Amino acid sequence: MSQIPSRLRRALLASCLAGFGLLAGAQSLPGNEMPGKGVKVFPLKSSIAEENFQTQLVIKALQKLGYDVQPVQEVEYPTAHLAIANGDATFMANHWVPLHEGFYKNAGGDGKLTRKGLFAENAIQGYLIDKKTADQYGITQLSQLKDPKLAALFDANGDGKADLTGCTPGWGCEAAIEHQLDAFELRATVTHQQGTYSALIADTISRYKAGKPILYYTWTPFWVSAQLKPGIDVMWLEVPFSATPGAQGGEDTRLPNGKNYGFVPNRQHILANKQWAAQNPAAGKLFEIMTLSINDINAQNNRMFEGENKAGDIERHVSGWIAAHQERFDGWIAQARAAAR
Repeated sequence: MSQIPSRLRRALLASCLAGFGLLAGAQSLPGNEMPGKGVKVFPLKSSIAEENFQTQLVIKALQKLGYDVQPVQEVEYPTAHLAIANGDATFMANHWVPLHEGFYKNAGGDGKLTRKGLFAENAIQGYLIDKKTADQYGITQLSQLKDPKLAALFDANGDGKADLTGCTPGWGCEAAIEHQLDAFELRATVTHQQGTYSALIADTISRYKAGKPILYYTWTPFWVSAQLKPGIDVMWLEVPFSATPGAQGGEDTRLPNGKNYGFVPNRQHILANKQWAAQNPAAGKLFEIMTLSINDINAQNNRMFEGENKAGDIERHVSGWIAAHQERFDGWIAQARAAAR
């Protein structure tokens, strides 16, 4: 053994130790390919099926780093923020700013959570009506529905009031809509229809296809705007002034082009438990640097609406996106691995 160069002796010793499983801490060694080996990850998402695409993309990257990702659990946003802050879950890929600002602060904010980086941007929200009715009656403002005659055009249940297809309770957008109905004095003429958004918007689209007037809330990225195209099938309605609730109170929602749809463009972040991200720098870096275009999300969401909505379909969509953006994906992995060294 003494005739073997010291460098080679060290290499042989390391090889033997690895064979007996004695290098349990190898994930911290420079150059290691699997910094997440043996670390469990507990992802969350809301009941919005279309969030699977973003969530599964993050999961694929985490798995590439060796993390043991557990099945995704579905909870609504307020609960998700609290669970992540308390360490009962690890991350969610659809934290909206400023829409979820109240949830973020209530869960402990910067002290317990991290949302570095920008996953997707320019997510738009607002109210729309069918273009046929907009053109025929000159409706461009939500506040025009204070007129009972105009509001009655969008009556779907026979009570004489406009039926606004709204937001599922617990998502955050429902609070903004409720606040604005009061601020714009629309309670007497407009009913905010809440429930399961997917069912409500499906009924709205059916009404549109039957040639009936429609009034609804939606957001992008989402498949609705691929089915009801703004400027062609439907028109955005402006609001008379900015009116935002809670943590967003006092925010100016007017866009750079002068339009005011009642909501500022939102940014989407990967939200994670702050302590966990600090203890797992590879994942923390990954959450910070991953980016996705709104157009890519919209396109995938529309494929789901067209029928490609099974787990296997989404798996194929994610794998296809990675293959089409392999260099970018590999770059994320390389940066994440470097952060763990």
